[in-house]
Amino acid sequence: MRRLLSFAVFFGVLTLVVGGAHYFVYQRLVVAPLWGPRVQTAGALVLAGLTIGGPGSLIAARRLGRERGGALARAAYMWLGAIFLLISLLGLGELVRLALATVGVAEPTRSRAIGIGTMVATGVALGYGLWRATSAVPVKRVNVTLPRLPAEVSGYRLVQLSDVHIGPLLGRAWLSGVVARVNALEPDAVVITGDLVDGSVAELAEHVAPLAELSPRQGTFFVTGNHEYYAGADAWLAELRRLGVRPLRNERVELGDEATFDLAGVDDVNAFGPGHGPDLTRALEGRDPGRELVLLAHQPRQFPAAAAAGVGLQLSGHTHGGQIVPWNLFVRLQQPHVAGLTRRGDAQLYTSRGTGFWGPPLRVGAPPEITLLILVSPKA
Repeated sequence: MRRLLSFAVFFGVLTLVVGGAHYFVYQRLVVAPLWGPRVQTAGALVLAGLTIGGPGSLIAARRLGRERGGALARAAYMWLGAIFLLISLLGLGELVRLALATVGVAEPTRSRAIGIGTMVATGVALGYGLWRATSAVPVKRVNVTLPRLPAEVSGYRLVQLSDVHIGPLLGRAWLSGVVARVNALEPDAVVITGDLVDGSVAELAEHVAPLAELSPRQGTFFVTGNHEYYAGADAWLAELRRLGVRPLRNERVELGDEATFDLAGVDDVNAFGPGHGPDLTRALEGRDPGRELVLLAHQPRQFPAAAAAGVGLQLSGHTHGGQIVPWNLFVRLQQPHVAGLTRRGDAQLYTSRGTGFWGPPLRVGAPPEITLLILVSPKA
């Protein structure tokens, strides 16, 4: 009974939020332009149906599972992306409305112009965003100079994958393509900085299996993201070990040949469950402070503690670079950095925009990436 009540409250709140968004779209795209009573009636019926049908489809797709609910999930997530883009562009349209008013354009002409322009722009953004999210993931090369890195290790090729989100929409075929592109880079090591999956081992093991084909010279390493804990973290950690991927659970390893540096990893800051949770002190226990240290931590907000502890470079993800502009502006409210390389004292943070996507299969203004990090020693 309690579970049913919680679900009812969640669905009710979701419907109210979604309903408010659709009402705003109705007022700005249907009512304000004065298209006429037939268009207004049709628009009201369509948007009312989507207000209920959108959240309902997301829940139904989840319950049906990946195989049976894939098409429904894709349609529901595209609807979610379309609504977000419409609201964002309509908000921008208010500035256009003021500009048109100042040059003497009267109503309803300016509202109709804004409405048509918004729908066209949304359609273009949806098409581009879908192509960018689901096509071949580009490689982004980043040179990072690390003062304590031995000269013999300079040029070390570290490939980062992050926020892959294998789940309802991304699966085995797409991941096989990513693995092939990673192997073509001939990396010394591969790191996966969390949010690999959106679903259980039973549901997604087949789709994650291509990770076993990664062939870095010195291994593939993984740290948990928040989504692993929604999907059964312990089961996924065991499955990744079976595939030859080594989780770093608040621990440290050496990388390199004769000359080496440290690679450490900590659990996600939002980890939950017995035995889970970030412990940077434990990961760095007994470390020689004169050695270079690269830390894997899912969220950029783990960086201030890492910088204070003497980490040379932290690799993170989580933000997706915003995924769909202008969401990147809101990400900054929770995370200190959204994408790219930044510095705090002697420490550096690289935040990946992510390799896959979450929710809407869209990437607008925040392309995905396979990151090739070239570690450079100033002594070389």
